[in-house]
Amino acid sequence: MDKIRTGLAAYGMSGRVFHAPFISTNPHFELTAITERSKELSRERYPDARIVRSFDELIGLDELNLVVVNTPDCTHYEYARRALQAGKHVIVEKPFTTTVAEAEELVALAAEKGLTLSVYQNRRWDCDFLTVKDILAKGLLGHLVEFESTFPRYRNFIKPNTWKETGTNGGGLTYNLGAHVIDQAVQLFGMPEAVFADISTLREGGKVDDYFIIHLLKPSKAPEVKITLKSSYLMCEPEPRFVLHGREGSYVKYGLDPQEAALVDGLLPDTPHWGEEDKALWGLLHTEKDGKVVRESYPSLPGDYAAFYENIYRHICQGEPLQSDAREVIGVIRLIEAAWESSRTQSVVRI
Repeated sequence: MDKIRTGLAAYGMSGRVFHAPFISTNPHFELTAITERSKELSRERYPDARIVRSFDELIGLDELNLVVVNTPDCTHYEYARRALQAGKHVIVEKPFTTTVAEAEELVALAAEKGLTLSVYQNRRWDCDFLTVKDILAKGLLGHLVEFESTFPRYRNFIKPNTWKETGTNGGGLTYNLGAHVIDQAVQLFGMPEAVFADISTLREGGKVDDYFIIHLLKPSKAPEVKITLKSSYLMCEPEPRFVLHGREGSYVKYGLDPQEAALVDGLLPDTPHWGEEDKALWGLLHTEKDGKVVRESYPSLPGDYAAFYENIYRHICQGEPLQSDAREVIGVIRLIEAAWESSRTQSVVRI
């Protein structure tokens, strides 16, 4: 195919911020259709894209090659299943599904039909996560013993009229940001043997979980590393995004990848210096090796969410391996289910 003709299942924040900018600026894609039930918000920025009024209308377009399922969490399984049955390649926003059984069914269906099924785990291309991978690959901290990943948020009220806060269509912090921090940890260290977690609702009037702390025990690639994953909506003073301790040093990183903020401001990923982080936000590397002490800022690598869509193109059109393959993301859903069970039973849950 000359271009991958792509349809968005929704044009809320996910479609407007995280998908349409990357589809429209990649020359191998065409943003062909956008689902908006009643409005036409996409018209100004994407006048050549066809606006459709329902998901059925979207997947009924013969010209579409790829459908992005970026609707509320509880619809991911059903919409992805219907898009695959319609013969479309599919990208599903995180969380992939709400249960492992649903995820396994979708993976089997995609394999049966010979279609691509990918999950939008875009934070594998965050600047800070890429930098952590770089530090570990270079062995700068020596033998790693502790890894902490915290996603700080602060909103001490319940945002009205949003499914993410009401719980009616999914939502909750563990399936939302938990899907990212768990995925990043699994990418680095492999699946753990067990999980121990505490998940709670801390804000007054809250209907979904807005706090979690999850320990992944004995990951397959590094069984001795102590892994702690955390997020909360009541972090008025943020904790570090990453804390790594090794036998020869530490790395501590505050702040969040700049790409989301840039996209919200309307910038496009072909903007010069895209994904580059302000030097003031670079993490601190402190090492002590062979009597030599180094304590200095460590340059952050540029973030690159566009790499996700470039890989989709190269996989579909050139046969390159799929980097965010739904088959492996099943493990993330398995760990979220285990974390909920651990929190309910106040026990360690084996995987």
